Amino acid sequence: MLNADGAPVEFATVTLHHVKDSSVVKSEFSNEKGAFELQAPSGGPYLVSAAQVGFVRYWSAPFDLPAAGLALPSVTLRTSAATVLKEVTVLGQKPLFERQADRTVVNVESSPLAAGNTALDVLSRSPGVTVDGSDNLALRGKQGLLVIIDGKRQPMTGTELADYLRTLPAEQLKSIELITNPPASYDAQGTAGIIAINLKQDQRRGANGSVNLGYGRGKFGRLTAGTTLNYRRDKLNAFGSYTYADRGNYLRLNNNRAFYEQGRRAGGSTQEDYTAISSWTQNWKAGVDYNFTDRTTLGAELTGQAALSKGKGTNAVTLLDADGGAIRTLVSDAYRNAKTPNLTANLNLRHAFADSSNSRALTADANYASYRLSRQQGLASLLDTGSAPRQLLSDQTGHLTLFTGQVDYAHPLLHRRLLSGGVKTSHVESDNDALFLQTADGVTVVDTDQTNRFRYNETIQAAYVSFQQTGTRATWQAGLRGEHTTARGVQDVGNQRFDRKYFQLFPSASLKYAFSTKHELTLALSRRLDRPGYDQLNPFRVYLNATTYRSGNSALLPQTSYNAELTHTYLQKYTVGLSYSNMHHPIIIVVQPATATSRLILARPVNLTTQHYAALTLTAPIEPCKGWSIYNNVVFYYSRFTGELAGTALDRAKPSVNLSSTHTVALGEGWSFDLSATYQSPEVYGFITSRANGDVTAGLQKSLWKGLGTLKLNVTDIFYTNRNIATSTYDNYVENFTQRRDSRVGTVSFSYRFGGSQTSSRSRTDTAEEEKRRVGSGQ
Repeated sequence: MLNADGAPVEFATVTLHHVKDSSVVKSEFSNEKGAFELQAPSGGPYLVSAAQVGFVRYWSAPFDLPAAGLALPSVTLRTSAATVLKEVTVLGQKPLFERQADRTVVNVESSPLAAGNTALDVLSRSPGVTVDGSDNLALRGKQGLLVIIDGKRQPMTGTELADYLRTLPAEQLKSIELITNPPASYDAQGTAGIIAINLKQDQRRGANGSVNLGYGRGKFGRLTAGTTLNYRRDKLNAFGSYTYADRGNYLRLNNNRAFYEQGRRAGGSTQEDYTAISSWTQNWKAGVDYNFTDRTTLGAELTGQAALSKGKGTNAVTLLDADGGAIRTLVSDAYRNAKTPNLTANLNLRHAFADSSNSRALTADANYASYRLSRQQGLASLLDTGSAPRQLLSDQTGHLTLFTGQVDYAHPLLHRRLLSGGVKTSHVESDNDALFLQTADGVTVVDTDQTNRFRYNETIQAAYVSFQQTGTRATWQAGLRGEHTTARGVQDVGNQRFDRKYFQLFPSASLKYAFSTKHELTLALSRRLDRPGYDQLNPFRVYLNATTYRSGNSALLPQTSYNAELTHTYLQKYTVGLSYSNMHHPIIIVVQPATATSRLILARPVNLTTQHYAALTLTAPIEPCKGWSIYNNVVFYYSRFTGELAGTALDRAKPSVNLSSTHTVALGEGWSFDLSATYQSPEVYGFITSRANGDVTAGLQKSLWKGLGTLKLNVTDIFYTNRNIATSTYDNYVENFTQRRDSRVGTVSFSYRFGGSQTSSRSRTDTAEEEKRRVGSGQ
């Protein structure tokens, strides 16, 4: 689909009709290149129509569809005379949520709900996504997700990943893709699926860009400002962006602990923590693409982040005897400061062997990433009895480097078949150093029990092959991926080390069958794994307060899962999905005494024996009236965990439900209104049982100056219900805790686009982005 200037027309509605009565067989939207694909039974005769506001509807001549498929010639849409005479500019907008064959797409940039928020905020309000009190992401109630940003894997998990996503402003996001059953071309990592975050990129020709400014206020202020620049001419495209964020937040944690010996209460404590956090973040990106020919494109990109956070708070602990009486009170001041400068570099090449969109294609991708950490922490404790103060100081540094190289090849065959394959190598080096000091009575000494250095190296060699057949009614795909992993971890003090070497195969298959134009059924099968995150293996302690710390676990094993999903789609809109997973050695976060007799509490990841998971997912987008659309998503799921830890045998299960409903209302005159509501019922995850929580967020948006300016206003967590309340239960220990953040925030933001408005027919793609567009698969 092209306009009169030869530029592609995006979001045109392309419809396939029967000639005899013009009844609709199939409808699709054109993509950013103006391209579209319609699947229908062979035969005919058929007609194709194309419509977009501001253009005259196009009708093709009648044609028959052969079994091998048919490539239609380019279509040029004529500008509507009525639109020109009235000088009306019509603005198209993607729906907030799109349900595709193998994923759900969240179009972040089109929603006022993203204004002033972070990537983690947007994720937590996406269909089926939750974030627990330990900052673990879950999709449809299942943890173990791989997060990629612009096709690049993020080498972090848990709190480290959540902190990184908190520094990524939502204003930089274009879309988020939630993929529950990825094909073989993806890394096998991610037993719960993959979250693919795509950043914005301007595709207009000439010199152009945008600026944005937003300010939000909860208990603390949140300022975000940024700009994007792009220059595209002939064969060259240069682009860059910069965002600055100054954000305040707080973390409030209340808990009640009870310790047991031989079934009787032996003591306990109550605790109140409050930490005020200030963070300053700069994100930048610069890159260039050069089209040597219409078939060959070379691109390079640098992305950087400089983040500084300062946390300062207080901790009050009351120690209790067996009868619940107070023994003593401990008052602590604490601080934790961190710097996390990151840099990534990407070089990518794409070559098509012919001008046809059905051509053989070769893509190559090379990445380098450097993640640094410098963290200083201090805990000052003072007994109310007047004892001398005691202080624990730590200085931790870390440097993680990641190298990856990947080559992929796609070869279309006769009769609508596709053969693809690729190889990938990755190498990680992680070096962490920790110095702990103790000060008592004015004397400072090195804490030799905690001071250490931990180094970890990991190399993964992978290859995959995939085959796909597209028929008139049935489309099936089968793939096989093999990954060989070599890993070594070493602690200098004590010379503790481990070596691991293993090879595993990860098959995947899917079948989609169209019973009619109204009913489709899709079956997907896969085997996947989760290697422990690099931070999860690091045994160093990070103190949360005077009596609690978290650490990694160098004894962690990878978790593997077998997954099956059956989905029925009605009218290309409504879906009902059944899914099941059987996971071995599931990795979960536990909160328990550091030793059998200790009153210090440790939060760390461990392996359990098994996890059984089953889910029923319902998706119902409805339109009660013109201009009002609602996207409803419901996940009923059941999880059962088995294992043993700290003398406690575990066999727990519970049914749960996750609900989300997002309303978008076009008010006219450039105004629109969004309302999002989420609810998570009580659930069991290992030894932890959480209570229900949810939130309601509303946003208002106004388009100005023919779409060049956009004013957004939103309020998150209006009723202040987004909090984590949970209980951790063992035979010798029970803890009830409540955690809150500064989640109710009102934000106003403004963005303005400048420069040319003509869209280029090409868009930049790296290896991962190109694979996402392969028929029937993602990366």
